[in-house]
Amino acid sequence: MLFTAVAVFLLASCSAPKKVPYLVEAETIPAEVLSAVPTVGDPVITVGDLLNIEVTGANMAAMAPFNKGKYIDADGKIINISRTLNTYGNSGMEVSTEYYLVNADGCIDFPIVGKVKVAGLHKQQVADELCEAIYPKYVTERPQIDIRLMNFRVTVAGAVKLPGVYQSKNERMTFLEAISMAGDLDIKGDRENILLYRTNADGTREVHRLNLHDKDLLLSPYYVLQQNDFIYVEPNKSLRSNAWSLNPAVTSTITVVGGMSSLASLIIGIINLSK
Repeated sequence: MLFTAVAVFLLASCSAPKKVPYLVEAETIPAEVLSAVPTVGDPVITVGDLLNIEVTGANMAAMAPFNKGKYIDADGKIINISRTLNTYGNSGMEVSTEYYLVNADGCIDFPIVGKVKVAGLHKQQVADELCEAIYPKYVTERPQIDIRLMNFRVTVAGAVKLPGVYQSKNERMTFLEAISMAGDLDIKGDRENILLYRTNADGTREVHRLNLHDKDLLLSPYYVLQQNDFIYVEPNKSLRSNAWSLNPAVTSTITVVGGMSSLASLIIGIINLSK
């Protein structure tokens, strides 16, 4: 019986390292298959996003009124208002009041133009709409409009070393990048069953399970993250079993019963020897 238990333990110990590596045999994926994976496009703007929008042109005096924080004084000079920084939510990120918040209706309040619907659009589509709203109604030259998404961030929680909210400054983040930012998985994190929770720009929600061992993760449409994605790493079976504990009274009872059983065995052994 003891030999069997030891054998099972050794087998389990030998198989455990096989569950640690990521993207097992990823090098066997044909190059043409990797090349066929669609390239990452601009993120879709959604409610709650923060946008930095800059309108420029040859005549900057004419463009200044369409930029938050700028105005023209009596002498025709462009004045930049000092930025005031506020904390955005509980992410610890500081944001300028010059940014545009996409409200619950999916709109931003743009200077002079008024409310503009932006949720569900890509940055270039928003730039095109703003350009059409400004030119030629308010300016005589077609403006250049640059839009940046300032709050591309994802949340990583669960059995990782550094759970938290992580921000990307280049509007891009892959699944592996997010895991790396969180300090990698704890050794007892379940690498085969990671939850990805996503809210789309249209308000619909998705839940998917991803496997870090599976090389096909590189081909998954969920390998590239969207802003506000939530990743949860569940504890593996070992951690879950260790987290389970008995009531102290039950534990004491088992200890007492075990002691009585040992004592009874000892007495029986002495009786047998005396015969």
